[in-house]
Amino acid sequence: MELRVILSQIENENEEEIERLLHEYNTENCRTFSFEQKEEDSRIRLCRALLEVLVRAAQPRCQSTCLETLRILSRDKRVLGPVSTRDGILTLARLARIGPDDPRTDTDKDDKQTEEEQQQEVVVVEALKCLCNVVFNSTQAQQVGADVQLAQGLCAQLQAAGGGAAPHEVSLFSLRLLFLLSALRTDVRGLLRKEPRAMALLTDVLVRALDVRWAGRYEAAPPPPAADPQGPPPIPAQENERTMEALKVLFNITLSDSSDQSLTGQDAEHQLRLLVAIMRHLLLLRTLTEEKTEEVHSHAVNLLSNIPMPCLDVLIDVPVQPGQEECGGKNMAAIQVLLDFMEKRVDRGSNYKEGLTPVLSLLAESSRHHREIRKYIKAKVLPPLKDVKNRPEVGSTIRNKLVRLMTHVDMGVKQSAAEFLFVLCKESVDNLVKYTGYGSAAGLLLSRGLLGGGRGETQYSEDEDSDTEEYKEAKPYINPITGYVEEPGANPLEEMTEEQKEYEAQKLVKMIDQLSRLSAEAAQVSRLEDSLTTFCCALVQKKNVSTVPGRRGLPPLQWHSNQGHPAQSSPGLESDLPPHSNSGVGGGHATMQQLIKPMGVRKDGTLAPLEETIAACRDHSSDCDSD
Repeated sequence: MELRVILSQIENENEEEIERLLHEYNTENCRTFSFEQKEEDSRIRLCRALLEVLVRAAQPRCQSTCLETLRILSRDKRVLGPVSTRDGILTLARLARIGPDDPRTDTDKDDKQTEEEQQQEVVVVEALKCLCNVVFNSTQAQQVGADVQLAQGLCAQLQAAGGGAAPHEVSLFSLRLLFLLSALRTDVRGLLRKEPRAMALLTDVLVRALDVRWAGRYEAAPPPPAADPQGPPPIPAQENERTMEALKVLFNITLSDSSDQSLTGQDAEHQLRLLVAIMRHLLLLRTLTEEKTEEVHSHAVNLLSNIPMPCLDVLIDVPVQPGQEECGGKNMAAIQVLLDFMEKRVDRGSNYKEGLTPVLSLLAESSRHHREIRKYIKAKVLPPLKDVKNRPEVGSTIRNKLVRLMTHVDMGVKQSAAEFLFVLCKESVDNLVKYTGYGSAAGLLLSRGLLGGGRGETQYSEDEDSDTEEYKEAKPYINPITGYVEEPGANPLEEMTEEQKEYEAQKLVKMIDQLSRLSAEAAQVSRLEDSLTTFCCALVQKKNVSTVPGRRGLPPLQWHSNQGHPAQSSPGLESDLPPHSNSGVGGGHATMQQLIKPMGVRKDGTLAPLEETIAACRDHSSDCDSD
């Protein structure tokens, strides 16, 4: 379909012909995501013309067709100029019914929709899809969206629709647009964080989607038992989609630094604890497929990572149901799900940074702040040692897998795995080395300044003696570097003849002799330099001369080459130094410059390497014989 034909019909304002041509264009390009640059100007003109049609009082069918075409065109970032304007965004927002003035809410919607209402719903959904594409692909549209307060309008729409009781696609793409605005604009994220109803509305969306029934203030009633032996009935697909979009928005809202006080106070804490209770309920549910279950659990982990750690006691402060894990009277069912989720991500073997590090950080921080959680996780991950004949990184247990990650090439993955195990060991260097070996733990200990041993800064309860009899017996023979009992190696002298042993011994003696000679020469040079520097400093103190030779930060002394006398700028030196004579030390003809020039200093005043100094000392040894 040629664009000039569509443009000519739009100019004629024939709605039926416009709808027919656009429908053909949409059918041809519904799977098109890259466009030719030669038609860029025509596509820009088409975007502008479509907005003009939408501004006019067109029929819903024509509007939905125009919006579908605009959605296809919005995949191209280069043609979004006309749509990214204030008028373009407001036009799409009006068609998407964003704002509190939407005349149609869920309360006056009948079970059976009329054909016109269904067409209006299609218009709303297509307008929301267009806004999602435009906001995602255009920085200008993001700025305009913040200026016209699209996020606040979406919150008002959710409130008017009863917290997510609107048709599925309307709620889904409203939440997706809210996610894009909060992800791409920090100012929008801050406004939503301060908006009192935003978090409550999103919490209500989760309650409706997951069919939460409250059994206590922060306790969601377990789902009714089902005939399926795998557990409760799965979350339906549409509800699961809305749940994930709401979780992504909540992640953006709760993502704040320590200086932000928006989420403090009793009301905010109550809302956060409600979210933790819903996340616990969600972790115990499943979806239609294992892949979708892991995906929704991943979003739950990301959200829990943003919530203050004291609020996470809601995860375990619920009554223990039959068949659930417990530790110290606390319900550990949700913690066990997180451990299983972590092990799945470890076994995947890829995408550790995005897939594994969030759950490792969550488990580490929750273990640091909640003793029961740490105690339960340690019993699962670091049980009392029995097998000390294999390397800590060899094996199929979760401990073996995590120790292998401590030497991963990615610094973030390596640090997260090491930090998690360190917290389980109560930040004790000895306990960490016991379970991982010093070699694997060296990176973490170096970064914390604990290579010499000790503990971290967090205060923990006193250590309990959990060593097994097998470990106590093998402890004296464990190599602390590798963390296991090594097999004794073969003695290299056993297979050598007496002649070979004598040859190796003589070679060793020669090497030791060479090393001692070099050490003695270096010590002699150092003593000579120290003596000469002391002499020069004495001259400086006595005559207040600023330029004398020296190796410790003093500039070299300047002398005239004729007669060996110093420069006339320092006349005081002449009375303290003997006059020039031909009888030098040892009968030589050394000048005054040679007498006081320190070893290891070149003529230009720079330091010479030790090898060069020793070589010079050997060259002049015959002239400096003092015997």
